Amino acid sequence: MKKVVILGCENSHANTFLNFIKEGAYPEIEIIGVYSEDTSAAEKLSEMFGVKVMSAFDEAAGEVDGVVVTARHGDNHYKYAKPYIKSGVAMFIDKPVTINEQEAVKFMQQLKCADVQVTGGSCCKYIDFIQELKGEHAQNKHGKTVGGFMRAPVSLNNDYGNFFFYSQHLVEMVCEVYGHYPLSVQAFVNNGKVTVVFRYENYDITALFVEDSNSYYAARYSEQGAAAKEINLTGESPCFRSEFDEFHKLLLGEKQKRSYKDFISPVFVLNAINRSITSGKEEKVTRYEV
Repeated sequence: MKKVVILGCENSHANTFLNFIKEGAYPEIEIIGVYSEDTSAAEKLSEMFGVKVMSAFDEAAGEVDGVVVTARHGDNHYKYAKPYIKSGVAMFIDKPVTINEQEAVKFMQQLKCADVQVTGGSCCKYIDFIQELKGEHAQNKHGKTVGGFMRAPVSLNNDYGNFFFYSQHLVEMVCEVYGHYPLSVQAFVNNGKVTVVFRYENYDITALFVEDSNSYYAARYSEQGAAAKEINLTGESPCFRSEFDEFHKLLLGEKQKRSYKDFISPVFVLNAINRSITSGKEEKVTRYEV
């Protein structure tokens, strides 16, 4: 049996993952505790699923095989994960992986040193159509990529990091299809909407963040055509199962699919966009090594 704790369980991922386990799809996993600074969120899960409410986020350090960090505020992710790193357990870190660029590098360096296998980020990279576009881009289907477009929701004012709270969904869709390392970004804010131009070496990708909307959309423009689709993302979408499947594989001993460097790339893109929102100028995406 693989013992796992969920830290920061105010996020809906906690309910979703606990339901997967309750359904019996992952008989190897036992959730031995949940923790949240919002004690009511943890207590609600305890009532629903019979899991123990932890009094501190680090109380199970050295006693588990895996850690799921799903705190709403990205500033809590490294803090919650840190006590468990030295034991080398598998980790799921929700989006945003963290908010601070320097912390992101430090976080991944420590995971790498301890051989911690990590997954997480946005579930949107697992959406079937996103994976289709990724394959078409890689194979130059209908010719080389000449541009693209993505749309996703955003929350600009909240208690969980403002722009950083929800925006990794869109950024990770862009990174998954077109590459983790755009050269620069420029953001344009207009009445609760943020349009972003992601500049790559040979093409630009345009993206639209919209508040008070649950609409997702993706498109790739090639030399001879275009592929585009509105994406219906709900709590029942298979991408949530896909991201938990990946964590389950790590628990069972498989190696992570993404490098530590790629895993934190959205943090640097998000920070560049946030700088551009403030400056009104094109901002370079910070280069880094892990």
